[in-house]
Amino acid sequence: MTMTSFSTRAGAGAADKVEVAGFAALIGFVAAVQFSIAAAQILLTVAIVCWIAVAILNREHLEAPSMFWPLVAYAVLTLVSTAFSLDPMSSIWRGRQPTGETKQLLLFLVVPLVYRLARGPRTSTVVWVVITAGAVSAAVGILQYGIFEFDLLGSRLRGTLGHWMTYSGLLMLVSVVALARALFRRRDRAWPMLVMPALIVALALTQTRSAWVGLSVAVGLLLLLKDVRLVGLLPVVVAIVIGFAPQSVTNRFYSIFDPNDPTSRDRVSMLRAGVRIVRDHPLTGVGPNVVGRVYPIYRDPDAIKKDQPHLHNVVVQIAAERGLLALGAWFWFIGTLAVQTGRKFRAGGRGVLPAAGLGAIVAMLAAGMFEHNFGDSEFLMLFLVIVTLPYAAEWDPRGQRQDARAASIAA
Repeated sequence: MTMTSFSTRAGAGAADKVEVAGFAALIGFVAAVQFSIAAAQILLTVAIVCWIAVAILNREHLEAPSMFWPLVAYAVLTLVSTAFSLDPMSSIWRGRQPTGETKQLLLFLVVPLVYRLARGPRTSTVVWVVITAGAVSAAVGILQYGIFEFDLLGSRLRGTLGHWMTYSGLLMLVSVVALARALFRRRDRAWPMLVMPALIVALALTQTRSAWVGLSVAVGLLLLLKDVRLVGLLPVVVAIVIGFAPQSVTNRFYSIFDPNDPTSRDRVSMLRAGVRIVRDHPLTGVGPNVVGRVYPIYRDPDAIKKDQPHLHNVVVQIAAERGLLALGAWFWFIGTLAVQTGRKFRAGGRGVLPAAGLGAIVAMLAAGMFEHNFGDSEFLMLFLVIVTLPYAAEWDPRGQRQDARAASIAA
């Protein structure tokens, strides 16, 4: 054996060990994001460092699915919006720390990270961790309700997270993944089917209507993809949940259809304010983290609240904050993602991962009509993990592309 071949094998062995460590950190990140943003970010950083080290040791080039490049364009246009912000310092810094909007761009690295470290059969492990962590998170929320009586709008379930909107959004995504696995997996369906009731109960108890709408639309799509006749089950499930739900939950549900509900009226007012902001700042918006500062100027006369941190609508928020150019890049990302995931679903024999990806997309869009969930870091991280898995499944552990059907079966 020559010295060169020995060095090559030694380098490859080191790269393999680092890759295993990186995947372990990735798994930890996927679980932690449902409990602690700090722990999730630490583990994400470790996974990224390992990913970079593997690339250096193996002399690899950056690999990413094609849907990643619209996200890069969105990030660049966000930086342009920051440069032309009405208050550049507020767009970059909050106190002594970078704003969430600026740091959030780094979260887009989740896409190439998952694409490289969670290839092939590893995707199944990621899905199992997502569902299991979601089950624990749901149990924590149910215990909060039972022990601490988190049943009022002012003290709603939030699990171990900082806000009920984040908690409900994550429960919504996990529910989509669990249902996709139960419907489209040919075996090992007992665990997701067992977990689903806890996820639905916890989500119902959060009293978060946007997440309810998002999950309902996603469930409808998944049932339609499985068998059009199953769609009839959706109203039955909703009726059962309402029938057994506490009065506070049923009142919250009925408020969805009440045009005089104060929060619903306020959301309409926010949309009108957002349209006025876009009209005055069409190309680059007012700048990240600035909408809340200018909202009192553009506030609708019928607005309930005088101040709002954001506009509770993904499309309007992006347009007002970052401009129509960034919104176009975001639509490019969503359109590319939806079309490619749909093709993977058809080509892969109706697999779990493409089904979960499609469900996550429509859930995010439906819930995003009433909440800026794409701007929530925890939600965004888990969303990007889920929608990248169908791409990662098309690679085996040796880095060779698989047939779409074989990748679907492996997942």
